[in-house]
Amino acid sequence: MCKWLCLFRQRSLWVALFSLLVALATIGAPPLASAQTVIPLPVKQLSAGMHVIRAEVASNYETRARGLMYRKELAPNAGMLFVFVEPGIQCFWMRNTLIPLSIAFMSDDGTITNIADMTPMTENTHCSSVPVRLALEMEQGWFTKRGITAGKKIGGLQ
Repeated sequence: MCKWLCLFRQRSLWVALFSLLVALATIGAPPLASAQTVIPLPVKQLSAGMHVIRAEVASNYETRARGLMYRKELAPNAGMLFVFVEPGIQCFWMRNTLIPLSIAFMSDDGTITNIADMTPMTENTHCSSVPVRLALEMEQGWFTKRGITAGKKIGGLQ
């Protein structure tokens, strides 16, 4: 009888000790990011003619993969600038993206190559018409409402 009772007490002691060590290790650790957590990104001021754009910059794999997912709104004239290391045919979808967006694909000098409107919560791909390193997502219709079309330039990229 003591054999099992002593073993149980010893095992309980180890479980308690392990739990204490885990608790101590997590003190001061940053909280885990949830799907709704927005991690602050660098912001760049861009221009499209007389229009000023406040663009968060997604320039690494993690920030580009997350993009504007889970956001419920965008501030007026706010968007996200995606910067890729190498030019390529860049494709985007709207999985877990709650707001309708328009995306402008751009060459390195800011010239828009093509613009696509994207529907929230879909996996349809929207791709650049030529290899590019830059893409700018804005509220859907933002470019159209301002007469910004392919061939126009976005300033402030350098």
